[in-house]
Amino acid sequence: MKICITSQGNNLDSQIDPRFGRCAFFIIAEPDTLDFEAVENSNAQAMGGAGIQSGQLVASKDVKAVLTGNCGPNAFQTLNAAGIEIISGVSGIVRDAIEKYKSGELKSTSRPSVGSHFGMKGGN
Repeated sequence: MKICITSQGNNLDSQIDPRFGRCAFFIIAEPDTLDFEAVENSNAQAMGGAGIQSGQLVASKDVKAVLTGNCGPNAFQTLNAAGIEIISGVSGIVRDAIEKYKSGELKSTSRPSVGSHFGMKGGN
């Protein structure tokens, strides 16, 4: 089972990025083995639609859950429609978040944690 963690860097010791749609990297990890792939987020600089495009990218990686700081309404809807568990409010180091996920410390989010355009200049 693979999970996705939004990250500011390309490895397990990177800080979690608080943005989903505009994060720098997606770390696609296997929690039990810590095998991972770092995927640069080509949508980070998109003028609009970053949440939807990022959600589609993550869904194409066949992940079961997303761990992130925040998730806006468009990304939330896209991930939810793909059947992906969304866990927001996550911070710290990617490796630590994976351990917390494995131990059941992190709980699913039932709604977006921020409004549209979070993470953009002038956004909320």
